[in-house]
Amino acid sequence: MKIIRYEDPSGALRYGNEQSDGNVLELSGDLFGSLRSTGKTAEVKRRVAPIAPTNLIGIGLNYRRHAEESGAKIPERPIVFIKLLNSLQNPGDPIELPGSSQEVDYECELGVVIGQSCRNVSPEKSLEYVLGYTCANDVSARDWQLKWGGGQWCRGKSFDTFCPLGPVLVTADDIPNPNDLKIQTTLNSDIVQDWNTNDMIFDVPTLISFLSQDTTLIPGTVILTGTPHGVGMAAKPPRYLRPGDTVSISVAKIGTLTNPVVAAS
Repeated sequence: MKIIRYEDPSGALRYGNEQSDGNVLELSGDLFGSLRSTGKTAEVKRRVAPIAPTNLIGIGLNYRRHAEESGAKIPERPIVFIKLLNSLQNPGDPIELPGSSQEVDYECELGVVIGQSCRNVSPEKSLEYVLGYTCANDVSARDWQLKWGGGQWCRGKSFDTFCPLGPVLVTADDIPNPNDLKIQTTLNSDIVQDWNTNDMIFDVPTLISFLSQDTTLIPGTVILTGTPHGVGMAAKPPRYLRPGDTVSISVAKIGTLTNPVVAAS
């Protein structure tokens, strides 16, 4: 099922089931319990991110080719960082470039949404706790991430609008293998990242198991699983986001997440 979250004409936030023809049917119930169709066509005023995260957990250097282009060693364990919740952005809404950075980069990622609380789960069981998957853009201010953040990445990853999610949440039953999906970034008219999630160093089951060790992953936790090679930082010369750009993140079986780029007001 493809689930969207939307604002109706009254301003209420609701869930809907996007059909293959683009129409949306109203859903009622609990996203983390059971959603059912009302049979009514949804009145979609605007789409918002398909999930309101309870936590945003990022994984760095999780694609082999990206580690190579970064000149980094293959990590022995997942590299974990946190994105603050204020970084959430909706499909179609702008990525705002902060005045304190000139090196803002794109990163196409597969987002994993946890649907049930889990702790100390094995890799073999971990996908049972997944609600679904979405497209994510782990927007990153490289100067803050690598030079001015005191060795921590969270500042450079957590400016307002730095985590677009969407356009839909595809339930886990429709993606039995999250590590066999084509993933792309298009910057304006140029395809700048074009790879497959099978290049992950730590696959999705391994990541969930690792993150759940002695740590409860609560429903609504979104895990950003890393980006493939082709980031702007690694281009020669580097290609950072500028006002007027448009960034689109595409993941097979999910869709395309598009956001314009503007200077922060």
